[in-house]
Amino acid sequence: MDMKQIKALMQEFDGSGLSKLKIAKEDFTIELEKVVGAVSAPVATLQAAPMIAAPVAVTSAVHVETAPEISGDLILSPMVGTYYASPSPDSPAFVKKGDTVKKGQVLAILEAMKIMNELEAEFDCKILDVLVSDGNAVEYDMPLFVVEKI
Repeated sequence: MDMKQIKALMQEFDGSGLSKLKIAKEDFTIELEKVVGAVSAPVATLQAAPMIAAPVAVTSAVHVETAPEISGDLILSPMVGTYYASPSPDSPAFVKKGDTVKKGQVLAILEAMKIMNELEAEFDCKILDVLVSDGNAVEYDMPLFVVEKI
């Protein structure tokens, strides 16, 4: 079987009501299997004579990640950029979980277009959780901190 025939077979199998198919011919074997009850594409495994370079496997899966439940007030990113928890790699973080901060205190640095912008607390609060890791990209209005207003 050539690749066109294999792709056509996979499409036919995907549209069929079959959940498993195995074809063996001389020194060539192909197995296709669908997982019932989950969203996925058929899985193909090829075994062939030494003339064919390598087995081909086609798999696909859908991963759905749910956002963790957040209780408390949020401090959101005012811009798109890169989040830095400290002024330099050798320095301690501006704030950590459990810290109490005053209005105007620096919480982090957001780098945007090579400009370092200090993110300051807009109110007195206690840091309940830091939601972003140092060096990660952040989006506009993305939650950065879970806080409790004081």
